[in-house]
Amino acid sequence: MSYFPAFFKLDNKKILIVGGGFIAYEKLDHLLDFTEDIYVIAKDFSDEMLSKIKEKNISYECRGYNSGDIKDFAIVVVAVDDINLQKEIYLESKNYNCLCNSVDSVDYCDFIFPSYIKKGDLTIAVSTSGSSPAMAKHLRKYLSMLIPEHISEFLKEMKGLRKTLPKGKERMKMLDKKAQDYILSWTKV
Repeated sequence: MSYFPAFFKLDNKKILIVGGGFIAYEKLDHLLDFTEDIYVIAKDFSDEMLSKIKEKNISYECRGYNSGDIKDFAIVVVAVDDINLQKEIYLESKNYNCLCNSVDSVDYCDFIFPSYIKKGDLTIAVSTSGSSPAMAKHLRKYLSMLIPEHISEFLKEMKGLRKTLPKGKERMKMLDKKAQDYILSWTKV
């Protein structure tokens, strides 16, 4: 079964990452595009992970996971190679209504991390529901090349127009035409 695409507002949602290696670093780096309310627990940390934690002032502990560590978190990302620990944390997360992602173990995931493009307010997610993360990555790279760097400025302009123009069909038609013309202009360059 495919995953339902959704964008979550992470304001006031604490996130726990269990793990300190390369994959944990990738998840931390992605999450930092959307929030800094992140806590990390790991027995060992890669230099890259520690550097990012210190750069972004992320709270962390150098220790193993203990039962109950997730009770105050809305989301937990389990980025360890220990499949038994992934399963244990996933099952425990059900007691706390905490969403869980166990990297590379879709059986222990409530959600997956898509490959994504983020340019200002624009976020485009690409997923193959775990069938081929490599395909999602290369499709993301291709799509990213199609999107102009100045899209952030255009979206700021559109946001301003939405706030200042009165709601209604005329505003909707004008904004729709403006967006369509903007996208069509990409092929004329």
